[in-house]
Amino acid sequence: QVQLVESGGGLVQAGGSLRLSCAASGSIFSISTMGWYRQAPGKQREWVATITARFTTNYADSVTGRFTISRDNAKNTVYLQMNSLKPEDTAVYYCNLDSYLVIGRDYWGQGTQVTVSS
Repeated sequence: QVQLVESGGGLVQAGGSLRLSCAASGSIFSISTMGWYRQAPGKQREWVATITARFTTNYADSVTGRFTISRDNAKNTVYLQMNSLKPEDTAVYYCNLDSYLVIGRDYWGQGTQVTVSS
């Protein structure tokens, strides 16, 4: 069983930075693709960034150049460094572990709130 626990959210002024962390339990972290998604009030959940087991990264256009996803397999943790934050980045951010190729399912964290004031 896998559990994901996000942390690092909070309130920040526009232009500021935050670093989100997602710690995973279990033994499949290092062979799984990890992702960050977000959901703003009244909107659907959207993809933000992913990092594969081979450390290949991809980003949504809206965050490219401002956000950086990284992972530390020794700590079973994935990070999202968010710089130059904008009010439109305000959302609940969720961590995802994609293990469909291994065990046929994925896992979600409980989410962490990020609020960017203007």
